[in-house]
Amino acid sequence: MYVALPQVRVGEAVRYQSLSVFPLFDGSNTPIEYTLADVGIASGAVSIEEVSEGGSVPDLLVENKGDVRVLFLEGEELVGAKQNRILNTSVLIAAHSKTKIPVSCVEQGRWRYRSRRFGSSGSHSSPKLRYFLKKSVTQSVMARRGHRSDQGKVWEEVARQQAALGTASPTQAMADTFEAHEDKVTDFRHRLHYVDGACGLAVAVGAKVVAIDLFDKATTCRKVWDRLLSGYVLDALEAELEPRPADTNAGPPQAEASDVDRLLDAANAMPWRKADPVGEGDEYRAHQGDDVHASALTLDSSPVHVSVVVAG
Repeated sequence: MYVALPQVRVGEAVRYQSLSVFPLFDGSNTPIEYTLADVGIASGAVSIEEVSEGGSVPDLLVENKGDVRVLFLEGEELVGAKQNRILNTSVLIAAHSKTKIPVSCVEQGRWRYRSRRFGSSGSHSSPKLRYFLKKSVTQSVMARRGHRSDQGKVWEEVARQQAALGTASPTQAMADTFEAHEDKVTDFRHRLHYVDGACGLAVAVGAKVVAIDLFDKATTCRKVWDRLLSGYVLDALEAELEPRPADTNAGPPQAEASDVDRLLDAANAMPWRKADPVGEGDEYRAHQGDDVHASALTLDSSPVHVSVVVAG
């Protein structure tokens, strides 16, 4: 199956330390109307709760009381209720509807109510975690087992990164990793600002492009830019801990626009397969061997969110 991905132009990279952020431009501005999940939660139009009093780790219940659909993004973090979760896939929730959404736990040591409803943390999973998430969810979807992740691998990656970054967390919560490095995340966000007109971004850690996110309109990209960056910062902080080359005159390796083009070409060439969507629209999944995994959420044949992640 062929999915027509947007034809994009790769802009000049914005760089800081080991991170390079390439703005992507395609000139599109679709008429698809939606609000982002964090905006809906803040306004009270969207509520997210456990599916029952006892709860279910891989599912949450979303109610959209608003007049427009709501977009949740793969990897975004929801905090509260019995334990913090991340979205397993990007989902469009119809107006005036209730929908179960597939999630993964990113707080292994808590299973008790902290609040009745979830809030948005404003943080996003790292590309390393998103790789394991997307890979396992694709395998599950294609086996017709739903949008289930390898929960054990998710916990393992959260714990691994906490250990690598020296983060202490009584409940092994990913949110504690972000809190421990809040100042550095803020510093990166200030230096790697949104580029006007960008409808997407490709991010490299060192010389390797690790992920691409494309949206249907620049306004969405602008709103989620800082949130997406938060996850990349964690991987960048890990990269800073790696040994430097003996040649102190040599700067750190950096990715170039041509590297992004190659990954975009690979994504376009991959065989895409249609998957059962969770909410509105259509969902497609693809992979290139074990290294590159991609997904696309579309509505009326227009891509709403396309993401590509690469093994770390």
